Amino acid sequence: MPPKYSHVKKRPTTSPRKPANGTHVISKDSTLPDVYAGRQISKPATPLAELERTIAQILLLRFEQDIARLFSTHLYSVALLHLPTFVMRCINIGGPGWVAFNAGSDEVKDFLRAVIAMDLRQAGERVATKSVLWSYTALRHFATSNDVPICRKRGLHSARLLPHHPAMKSHLETLQTMPPPTFSKPPHLGPLAEGYRALEEACAAKYKNVPAGSSEADSEWLTKVRAGYEGISNTLWQVANEFDVRGYGGALRDKLTSKWCDCGCSTEHLSEVCEKTMKEKENSVRSGKEREWDGRGSGVFGWETKEEEDAWEVALDQICLEAEEYAEHSLDPDMTIGELMEWRYLRAELEKQQGNAAFKQGKYLKAIERYQLAHQIEPEMPHYQLNLAAAYLKIDEWEKAEQACDIALAKHGSVKGYWRRSQARKGQGRIDDAVQGTRGLCNVVLTMAERAVDLRAVLRLQPSNAEAVAELATLAPPKQKQRISHKPSSSSAAGSSPRRSKQSRSPPPQTSLEEALPFTRTYRDDFTFKISMLPLAIDVPVELPPPFIGSKEKVKRRAPPSASVPTRLETFSYPSWDRYVVQKMT
Repeated sequence: MPPKYSHVKKRPTTSPRKPANGTHVISKDSTLPDVYAGRQISKPATPLAELERTIAQILLLRFEQDIARLFSTHLYSVALLHLPTFVMRCINIGGPGWVAFNAGSDEVKDFLRAVIAMDLRQAGERVATKSVLWSYTALRHFATSNDVPICRKRGLHSARLLPHHPAMKSHLETLQTMPPPTFSKPPHLGPLAEGYRALEEACAAKYKNVPAGSSEADSEWLTKVRAGYEGISNTLWQVANEFDVRGYGGALRDKLTSKWCDCGCSTEHLSEVCEKTMKEKENSVRSGKEREWDGRGSGVFGWETKEEEDAWEVALDQICLEAEEYAEHSLDPDMTIGELMEWRYLRAELEKQQGNAAFKQGKYLKAIERYQLAHQIEPEMPHYQLNLAAAYLKIDEWEKAEQACDIALAKHGSVKGYWRRSQARKGQGRIDDAVQGTRGLCNVVLTMAERAVDLRAVLRLQPSNAEAVAELATLAPPKQKQRISHKPSSSSAAGSSPRRSKQSRSPPPQTSLEEALPFTRTYRDDFTFKISMLPLAIDVPVELPPPFIGSKEKVKRRAPPSASVPTRLETFSYPSWDRYVVQKMT
């Protein structure tokens, strides 16, 4: 969709002609300017504007559902292709049963969170175009099924859908009543049989011919491997649902909410992009996708298309901007969307590293400036806002810290996000004795309740967090404190992020899942692993100016440095499904 609607102009006002002699003629109908013009509290929306808002909301809700469905397909592919490799790397160090007993450990979950966040940041580029095409196709099918004429040149016109606005509002209400989209295994893709088979073949060479008296011998290796693969697959879906699809795809979301045109031209702009593609593929569409409101890859529940592709495996090799925009954004003319996404992430990470250095030196205002810039460059990554919240906490900017946590938690419900928001709310609850009236006491009670909600969220994600237990105990009634405070606490509960206590490194107590396993725990299953991302070394310019932030807070991104520019080698953390190492901790 074009970002601007240049053809929409105000209708010029007609003015009386001047006489030929140049004298001014004042007629009886002339009136003084209305000093109250433009001061209305609100203007009632026209029927066409309401229709446009309905279309925008339908596009947005279907976009969220499309992200959930396509990313679920991607996670299924990850479970099929990458998780067997992860299981094998753990088995080589900890034996066949380690994954079964530790699939839900914090170390494993943190690894999955990091890589899933990297993949989800691409949701806008990978899903937006498909989703808009599918939704436009659905609108077009709805129009044809109701005998709405469609222009051969410009496609569908919004104004022609006005008589059918009640039906569209009914469909919107149906979408709004659905539960928020979540990630789940696509029911039509079947079990992970290929993953099981690959693991069995790899482990058979290791355990099948081992002598009975050897330390590597394990008669239950096949059962343990299967249980471990099933456990890590379930953990993958559990961790994925910590993320909220409603926080991603910011570019299209911004267009549909704050930049959507209400003049009746929205579908015309959609037609400019989608009509040609739709006509080219119209003859190859299956009859099952011709139903009203479905379109191609509808994004509604129960769709189940066997030919649904993994959108994250498609190479984003299209040119990202038009020719006239290259000079404006200082981009390499040959840069593709995929290359731009990678350079954007590395550029934001460079700002974050400078912010971290300033944070360690106690220069919190400088760190805040760098973290804000990193978020503006790459707004789809939540951890820049978490860093920003930590810096605000250091200078007692409680409200700004809470706002930064809110932005991060809108994408990912993380331990750091809930903990730091709890600390920010704790700071706001410290009111002066002079203003402790009824209103102040109500604010204190509300802040304490909000802190308790955040602390319980921390414990749901990380039950072994001793600092969260200690903080929650201070908020509990006297009768409940004894039941909460029996758990070990940490002496550093005032920090900006929760640190795991030493006792959390010891073997966790048996859970119902472990009790259900048909084999016993061994000493090797208590090994502590560290999963580290392999660093990525990139040449960056020695003098790299900060990106320009325009009046609309758009980042003008720099192209990768050419060979003629002096560069320095920088190391970045780049989470991925194939660039990591598993190590045993002593």
